[in-house]
Amino acid sequence: MLWWHSLLLLFGVLTLLLLVGLPAGFAFLGINLVGAVVYLGGEAGLMQVVRNSIASVTNFSLTPIPFFILMGEVLFHTGLAMRAIDSFDRAIRGVPARLSVVAIVAGTVFSAISGSTIATTALLGSLLLPEMLKRGYHPRMAMGPIMAIGGVDMLIPPSALTVLLGSLAGISISGLLIAGVVPGFAMAAMFLGWIVFSAWRNPALAPPSEPEPTHGWARWGPLLVNVTPLVLIFVLVIVAMSAGWATPTESAALGALATVVVCFAYRSLTGVALGQALMGTAAITGVILFIIIGATTFSQILSFSGATNGLVGLVKDASLAPWMVMAAMIAMLLVLGCFVDQVSMMLITLPFFMPLVQHYAWDPLWFGVVYLICMQLGLLTPPFGMLLFTMRGVAPKSIPTSEIFAAVTPYVLMGVLMVALVLLVPGLATWLPTLLLGK
Repeated sequence: MLWWHSLLLLFGVLTLLLLVGLPAGFAFLGINLVGAVVYLGGEAGLMQVVRNSIASVTNFSLTPIPFFILMGEVLFHTGLAMRAIDSFDRAIRGVPARLSVVAIVAGTVFSAISGSTIATTALLGSLLLPEMLKRGYHPRMAMGPIMAIGGVDMLIPPSALTVLLGSLAGISISGLLIAGVVPGFAMAAMFLGWIVFSAWRNPALAPPSEPEPTHGWARWGPLLVNVTPLVLIFVLVIVAMSAGWATPTESAALGALATVVVCFAYRSLTGVALGQALMGTAAITGVILFIIIGATTFSQILSFSGATNGLVGLVKDASLAPWMVMAAMIAMLLVLGCFVDQVSMMLITLPFFMPLVQHYAWDPLWFGVVYLICMQLGLLTPPFGMLLFTMRGVAPKSIPTSEIFAAVTPYVLMGVLMVALVLLVPGLATWLPTLLLGK
C-alpha cells in the first residue's frame, strides 16, 4: 500500500468516526486497533497497543497535569476565586466597561493558578455575565472578554495542555511553561486595550456604573488579602522551576499544596469542597489521559504505514520556503480548531510537524508557543470551539448563538495578530526561558 493510500485510509476513518459523534478517545482507540492489525502484525500489534497504552499514561512527564487541574478546582470550589473577583470589583475604578476590565484582570490571575480553561470561563460567566447584562452591557461586550481571557489560560502557567504538548512533542516542559508567560500577558493587555477603546468610542456598549465608593483599606485591603496569596502561588511555581529547585512535576505539586494551604488558612477548605475538587480533577484528568492512550500507538502506526515519512519527505522535496511551511501549519491548526478538541489536534498534527521543526532547525520553544496560541484560537473559533459551548451553557437562552460567535470575533483576530507578532519577534517567546533557564 502506498504511503498516501495509508494516510487517506487512516485519516478518512478517523474523520468518519469523529463526524458520527464518537468521542475522540474512542475514535483514536478504534483507529489504533485497526492499524495494529494491518500495520503492526496482527496479534503482536494488538499487544503493542496494550504496552503503548500503559506506557503513555504512566509517563512521568504527564504527572503535572492533575496537580495543575487540582489547583483550579480547589480555588473554584472553596469560593476563594469569588472573593478575588469581589476584590478586583472594589479596587478597579473609573475605567470604561469596568466589569469587562474586571473579567480580564481576574481571568488573568486565575490563569496563573489554574490549569482548567473551561473552569475559568464557566466561573466568570456565571458570576459576571448576569451582572453585566443587568447593568445594560451589550451582550458582545459582556461575553467576549470572558471567553477571550479563558483562552489565555492555555498560555500562562500552570497549563495542563502545555504540559501535554511538551510531552508529546519532546519540548522542554519547564521551558515551554515559562515561554508562554510574556505572550499570555501581552494578549491580556491587548484585550484590555480593545475593551477600553471600544467602550470609549461607543459608551452605549457599557453604560457607566460604579459601585459604592470605598477608600483606603476598604478599597485596597481585600485585594491585598485575597489576591496576593494567589499571585505568590504563581511566583512559587515559576521560581521553583526556573531556579532548578524542582522539576515541573514537583513544582506542580508545590503549587497544588500551596493552594490547599491558602484555602485552609482562609477557612474555606471544607470536606465537601475538597471532595468536589478531587472529583472534578479526576474527571478532567481521566478524559485527557484516555485520549492520550492513543497517542503513542497512533504515531507508531503512521510511521509504520509510511505516511509520516512520505508526507514529511514530500514537503522537504518540494523545497518550500520555511515561511510557507509555517503558514501551512498554522492554517491547518486554525482549520482543525474549528472542528476538533485541542488534544486531538496534537495527536493528529505533531507526528508530521515535529520532524519538519527539526528539519528547518526552528527553536522548539518558539514553535511551541505559536502552536499553543493556535490551539487557544481553536477554543474560540466557531462552530465547535469549547469556550463557545461553555458560554452557551451560562448565557441566557434569549441571546442567540450568533451573538456569541460575534462577541468572540475581535479577540480571535487579536489572537491571529499575536501569532504574527511571535513569528516576527521570536524573542517574545524565547527571551524569558533564556533569562531564567538559559534555554
